[in-house]
Amino acid sequence: MGMGQKHIYLLFTNTGTLFTKAINLYTKADYNHASIALDLSLKEMYSFGRKNPRNPFFGGFVKEKAQEEIFQKADCSIYACAINPNQEKRLKEALSFFMNRKEIYHYNLLGLFGVLLNLPIQRKNAYFCSQFVAYILAEAAIVSFDKPLELVTPQDLQEIPTLTCIYKGKLEGVIQGTVRASHTF
Repeated sequence: MGMGQKHIYLLFTNTGTLFTKAINLYTKADYNHASIALDLSLKEMYSFGRKNPRNPFFGGFVKEKAQEEIFQKADCSIYACAINPNQEKRLKEALSFFMNRKEIYHYNLLGLFGVLLNLPIQRKNAYFCSQFVAYILAEAAIVSFDKPLELVTPQDLQEIPTLTCIYKGKLEGVIQGTVRASHTF
């Protein structure tokens, strides 16, 4: 991969919240939250999650801050995905579509139960984190999924063959910039 190659990053975290622990009881997965970032400094990081870190029930489309307390101590893994200029353009268009309408989006809590039951539950303007990331990847023609986006889990995203894991550890290591040094393609 040349230096001119553009990448996006998928960030998977386990924040250790009660909500995450509840999901974890079922999934037994290392990470139960997925975000998409346009840069490795994670300044442009998006997902569906809590609009207020202290309230797990008020959620929607969020521009996340890696510096937030909820992420500081989180375990994470970061995957890089090479994209071409057309995919980058489509990705940014899809994200700005959400940003310009963020008030209308809700967290698809019901959809999580759908995942548990293997039953895709479509709700207007509602997503959960991995469903949103899958939607953006599909919209930008970066990945096509062989199952309904309402059933895509963080684990499914981690198994996308075109992703390269570039970091595993505490998220605070990323924020402090220690990843960039070890990040070579």
